[in-house]
Amino acid sequence: ATLGFHQHALKPKAQSPKPTLFQIIYHHLNTLTMKFTATLIALCAASANGFSINKPAVKTTALNAVATEWDLADIGRSVRIEGSSREHWEFPDPNQEIVQVGVDSNGRPVETLIELWIGPDWTPMKVKAYTEDGMMRPIQTLIGTRNKAAAIDINNTGPGDFPLNAAAAYAKPSMVQQRADLLTANAGRYIEGGAVHSVNFDASVEQVQVCLYTDTRQLNAQVELLNGPNNFKQKFEVFTNNGLLNSLYVVFNSPGAGNVVRVTNLAPLEFPCKAFIASV
Repeated sequence: ATLGFHQHALKPKAQSPKPTLFQIIYHHLNTLTMKFTATLIALCAASANGFSINKPAVKTTALNAVATEWDLADIGRSVRIEGSSREHWEFPDPNQEIVQVGVDSNGRPVETLIELWIGPDWTPMKVKAYTEDGMMRPIQTLIGTRNKAAAIDINNTGPGDFPLNAAAAYAKPSMVQQRADLLTANAGRYIEGGAVHSVNFDASVEQVQVCLYTDTRQLNAQVELLNGPNNFKQKFEVFTNNGLLNSLYVVFNSPGAGNVVRVTNLAPLEFPCKAFIASV
């Protein structure tokens, strides 16, 4: 019995198996991963901006500075006009004379007819407008009411699947002054009936303003923004019986290079007009 007890007491304990090579490599990789994670957390805690993404600097341009003045929401009540339908805005105040009109789309072409109505059956001014891209190059114009109670009618002459958004309101003093400054900035260009006048602009010009008027005679002219030979991106065609009371003032967005503004006097020789063209 004593011998059996000693044999039981001296029996060696079972040894744990040796780790395999895979277990050793896995243990070292796990240890390195934990250390790297701890180091990364410490760096983030030390400097919150250490791993922040730098936002690109926003370049302030002339187009950005004045774009809000032509936003439809900034002009006034905006209306969606389906193709082959129309909407009008009333302007009853005879003490105000200039109306700001803006028309855009979601990038589709826009064809529209803008008319000035005075009284029950008198339309002294009509402006046909087209733009290839109503988002990039919206229709932007100022129309005079001759200090009378008037209405502005906007007719979407495009097909039914090309809707547009339009807004019209009395122009702010800054817009009225911008138009007045253009008439005093240079001597303008005298254009005989049937003549054509073109002005080139470099890539740094992002907006171009054009004003056409006459000495009370009728105004029948066309203003185009071209980019390439005879590749017009935007076009206005105006007719009014008095080019002094209802001059045409438009603003083109001119992104990119190779932009040309071309003015064509569609009237006969005895009805000249004067054109003022400059960057904004």
